[in-house]
This record gives sequence, structure tokens and C-alpha cells, in this order.
Amino acid sequence: MSGSIEQGTSQTHGNTHILHFLVRLPRTMEEVWTAVATPAGLAGWFTAVDVLEPRLDGEVAFRELGAGRVTAWDVDRVAEYTVAGGRLRFHLERERQSGCVLRFTHEFQGEGQSEAAWRTRFERLIGNLGSAPPPPGQEPAEPLPGQYT
Repeated sequence: MSGSIEQGTSQTHGNTHILHFLVRLPRTMEEVWTAVATPAGLAGWFTAVDVLEPRLDGEVAFRELGAGRVTAWDVDRVAEYTVAGGRLRFHLERERQSGCVLRFTHEFQGEGQSEAAWRTRFERLIGNLGSAPPPPGQEPAEPLPGQYT
């Protein structure tokens, strides 16, 4: 299974804009959690993180979106950050044995991040996570003599 990004949706209510994405990832929830809930993970595909206190009401500061608070935190499931650039919610759900689904929401006022910008970021996330490892017992065979490895 490789990752995929379903068509994003966009809603506008007055001056509030809400983007939603569903991203299917070829990794476990625990592996994806690291990518959405740690400074190193977020920096690998989204933006540098100056501060991240991994707890409800912890401080957070993203280089691209500003500083704020952690407004939801359920380890391995939900990380939500409310910063100057809006509210970002990463909600993970199990899918099959070795994959998960990321339900992403970005709510912001005025002009903000475009759907295309988030799609590019999620493509980078999928690339960073790589392909799923083969199921146990289905590892690739050893190369035959003369085959390239």
C-alpha cells in the first residue's frame, strides 16, 4: 500500500475558511504520530518548530504559522494546534493492519494556506514515511547472483 491524498474540501463561513484532507498512509498510527506531533517529525515535511510542549495547553511555535497553544492532545490519535495562522488538527485512525488515515483540518481567518500548498506538504509526508514494509513472511527474496541490489 502506498500513501494517497483524497480530494481536499474547502468551506467558507464569513471570514473563516476550513480545509479538510483525508490522507491514507502506509504506516502505523504510532509511526505517523511522530511525524505530526514532534518537532523533528513536523520539520521533515511541514515547517520548523521552535517550541512544542507535547500536552494539552502546551506552548507551540511554528516558523510558518506563528505561536499559540496545543488545544487537543490524545497521544497517538489527536494533535491540535491553535496558532496565529489558525487551527491545525491531525486526527489519526487505524486502517488495516499496517496503515492509518490522517484526517486533517486547517481552520483560519482571511487569507491563508491554499489547498495546493497542503497537498504538496502531504505528498512530502508520504515520501518521508516511505513505502510500507512487507508483511512478515513476505520479505523480498535474496537477489540471484548477477542481479543488482
